[in-house]
Amino acid sequence: MGSIPMNRVMERFDRLNAVNDAAGARRLLLYWLEEAKLAGDERAQLSLCNELMGLFRLAGNKDEAIRYAESALALVDRTGIDGTVAAGTVCVNCGTVYTAFGQPKDAMVYYERAAAIYGQRLGTADARVGSLYNNMAACLTAAGEYVKAEESYGKALAVMSEVPGSEPERAITLLNLADLLRVAYGLADACERIDDCVQRAHDLMEGEGVARGTDYAQVCGKCAPIFEYYGWFAYAEELRRREAAIYGKAGNDSATGERV
Repeated sequence: MGSIPMNRVMERFDRLNAVNDAAGARRLLLYWLEEAKLAGDERAQLSLCNELMGLFRLAGNKDEAIRYAESALALVDRTGIDGTVAAGTVCVNCGTVYTAFGQPKDAMVYYERAAAIYGQRLGTADARVGSLYNNMAACLTAAGEYVKAEESYGKALAVMSEVPGSEPERAITLLNLADLLRVAYGLADACERIDDCVQRAHDLMEGEGVARGTDYAQVCGKCAPIFEYYGWFAYAEELRRREAAIYGKAGNDSATGERV
């Protein structure tokens, strides 16, 4: 039964995310999750739990993030979609939850499950595959598996280089790689490779034709403190200005949007 208007719900969710209104986004999803339960709409419940685990992860709420991750996994089984790309995406999101809360071994179980699905269902030049490799690299870094993490970042860069418009995503991958090199080899021994990663990240962020929408703003927010750490103080401030300006414009553009 598909009685929940998920297209409208997700459109509203995207508008709230565009203005960085995490609290409003959570309220929206929690309201519709209860409606989906009352309606017996398990596909809608799955979609909503999938988003909720990410929101609670970002909020630092371990118990709620894991609760919705477990709910989403149970719904994958109940809805019969195991083995599909959608199921793989749920597994990736579950992995990010467990990585965020210091459980990298648990996270790798879900990343490997996602990798098996994506390997069968997606091509090698798909952004979802690149995202999986990035997440696996972060997990391996947390587990102290530095060589494997570096290899995974390399795979992510190779995949994303084939994806049009992926310059900002590749920039954050390079900055994460710089941080990995610092941790694995020390700042002094890895300084040349770190400098190269940071410079390449800058060049990608400034690339001609790079779209500067809310996705770019999100990357600006992630990149700014890393650039700042490596001494690019003025550029870090510029990225923060861009982030604020883009979110401000998105807020003005969505002010008259229809409420769900």
